[in-house]
Amino acid sequence: MNPDEKILYPKNQYKKYIKDVVSGTLERTELIEETIIKHLENDINLKKTDKLLKIILFSAVFELLFKHNTPKNVIISEYIKASEFFLEKAQISYLNAILDKLSKLIRN
Repeated sequence: MNPDEKILYPKNQYKKYIKDVVSGTLERTELIEETIIKHLENDINLKKTDKLLKIILFSAVFELLFKHNTPKNVIISEYIKASEFFLEKAQISYLNAILDKLSKLIRN
């Protein structure tokens, strides 16, 4: 993705929330990556991780870090449901385990 390219968001009742998550994730990619590496250094290799799985993971971690009004179980559940359209069952199970572990470390 070209960082200089403007992202267009279609009209939708969730437009503001989606825009906030997408923009926030892109703006804080380095912080999110550092957080994942800090807590899961032995569990995940981001250089070898499937790109789509990585995008979903980064967005979920952004929400865990910055959307404190949303319970961590809701965040995990929504990302697992959404990932069913894009990922294989093994990847979904892996994502669930990673998010569960991270959520316990990030949100005591």
